[in-house]
Amino acid sequence: MHLPQKKIIELSDVSVAYDSRIALQDVNFAVDEGDFVAVTGPNGGGKTTLLKVILQLVKPTRGKVTFRSRGEVVKQLKIGYLPQKNMIDSRFPITVEDVVLSGLLGDRSLMRRFSREETERADAMLRLVGMDDRRRSPIGALSGGQLQRTLLGRALIANPEVVVLDEPLSYIDKRFEAHLYDIISDYARHSTIILVSHEMTTISQMASRHIIVDKTLHDCKAAHHYVRSECE
Repeated sequence: MHLPQKKIIELSDVSVAYDSRIALQDVNFAVDEGDFVAVTGPNGGGKTTLLKVILQLVKPTRGKVTFRSRGEVVKQLKIGYLPQKNMIDSRFPITVEDVVLSGLLGDRSLMRRFSREETERADAMLRLVGMDDRRRSPIGALSGGQLQRTLLGRALIANPEVVVLDEPLSYIDKRFEAHLYDIISDYARHSTIILVSHEMTTISQMASRHIIVDKTLHDCKAAHHYVRSECE
């Protein structure tokens, strides 16, 4: 028997403006539990702003965002977030291991002691993203791809309800790319995925839904996800 899907995130008539510039306008968008939503669109079209609204990093100028967990309205969700590399200050004096462990903190201080179970979970995550041999390295000593893999570990370590990935393929070398797809596919079995990418070749085969963001939002049924007219 097919069970009805449950909405986990819902944006109702959401608009975002920075000074006089409109980033998003009249967006109505719902994500169901277990969705794998692939998001694309032109540069400056509002993709990252959409993610920031979902992450509660940006408050809508107008409209409402509702979160649900187990069918009940909640103030926030357990979300793992992989930001774009340019949002990270690589000069901050923190090691790879500490970055990954920070994904377990929530509102707690990084200075607290982690339990044995938490450090074992970090060990497993460092191995998963191929950064075990660089665990003591400061993030300023990493290549772009290594930093991306470290941030991926931070996003996934807490087994979040929702995984938000903003351009996860950026800086990733071809050797790790296939493994990254395997990791995302594995987490899609028990998490809701929202993934922004310009490269949709493989992602389009993994996703259950495709969205184009260009100030407004369009559900896309086409094989390619770059031109709005292809999705109408």
